[in-house]
Amino acid sequence: MASSSPSSPKRREFKRIGIPDLMAYALRWPLAPYASIAHRVSGAFMFVMLPVMLWLFDNSVTSEISFERFTALFDGQLFLPGLFWKLVALSMIWALVHHICAGIKHLIMDASHSAINKRFSNISAVLIYVVSLPVVAAVAAKLFGLY
Repeated sequence: MASSSPSSPKRREFKRIGIPDLMAYALRWPLAPYASIAHRVSGAFMFVMLPVMLWLFDNSVTSEISFERFTALFDGQLFLPGLFWKLVALSMIWALVHHICAGIKHLIMDASHSAINKRFSNISAVLIYVVSLPVVAAVAAKLFGLY
């Protein structure tokens, strides 16, 4: 029979991890993975919401009557309150602004191979949020009538 000798390497131990362990691990990530995940989510969300965006755009530019119908949508129509439609519009605006900012980061990384490192990734992730969140906050303030 083969027995383990003291000189043989110790076998690695794997433990099962659950959702709380995964959440604790994800909270230790730097900002760059969150920006990357949000870039993918915003792209998928814009793809799914493309028919709604086209419908809203069509209603806003077809005629004056359709524009009035478009603006009345934010007061509440189609069996849904106006707050719902404002949140839908705001989420589409967030997706667009975030996706553009993260896309510019990827264009810079493609153009300059020296930009592919952890330092640039972390700095650019901070810049994505520094640029996109105030823009979305300003649009939200306008959309909800704060100014």
